[in-house]
Amino acid sequence: MIEIERRVTMTIKEYMNDHKVDLDLFTLALTKAHVDAHPEVKDVRDLYLKIQYKLGVDVKDLDHEFETLKRITNNYEIPNDVCGTYEKTYHLLKEANRLYNEGRTV
Repeated sequence: MIEIERRVTMTIKEYMNDHKVDLDLFTLALTKAHVDAHPEVKDVRDLYLKIQYKLGVDVKDLDHEFETLKRITNNYEIPNDVCGTYEKTYHLLKEANRLYNEGRTV
């Protein structure tokens, strides 16, 4: 029950902090494993780092970063030729985008 309540009240900042280790590792791994076939992963990594930085200094406006992520990932569409890490990364970022768009506080 506590986990359900936590999910309901989770902010974008809490979500990103909870998944920071995974997203740090995954976004970096994607730039090494998939950049030739999917050059947008470099931009995904850069945008992720920018979001983390802004959250760290309490900047609340992440519209540009999430709009750009949505555009360059084709709304977080998973390509057919990628690994599970790629898929997990996009799912985590899509959920972060959803929380942000719901107007959760930073």
